[in-house]
Amino acid sequence: MAPRVSIQAADFDVGQELARLREADHRVGAVCSFVGTVRAAGERGASEVLGMELEHYPGMTEKAIEAMVDEAHRRFDIFAARVVHRVGPLRPGEQIVLVAVTSSHRGQSFQACEFLMDYLKTQAPFWKKERTPQGERWVDARASDDHALARWGIHAGNA
Repeated sequence: MAPRVSIQAADFDVGQELARLREADHRVGAVCSFVGTVRAAGERGASEVLGMELEHYPGMTEKAIEAMVDEAHRRFDIFAARVVHRVGPLRPGEQIVLVAVTSSHRGQSFQACEFLMDYLKTQAPFWKKERTPQGERWVDARASDDHALARWGIHAGNA
């Protein structure tokens, strides 16, 4: 089985990742996944995005996401979870992140997947810079992401 968390520059194959996540686990009745991609429009509908670069601290980022996966296992009745997050330069349309979760039933998979995405958006130590025709800019946290996390009982003051 693949590790629970991978931070990588290379793209990923969603089909292969999902197959690996559930291989040989005949308890699995549901697989829920989310794939995030680079948008051609900037945050809050701002100007055109020509590219994006994601930075992280190796080791620290993986450890933080592992803790998020542990928390998802505590909160939800799930079998496995996989997070793949890309770093480095990316272009519009490219995949950034995969979150996938297995469980017996769809409800727990959907909830755990959504929980992990809300957690990743606000708590994972990544820094995102957009490249636009007007120049480069760091992307700030959004209040809406903090609100999404708050519904899980976790309060963040990122925005």
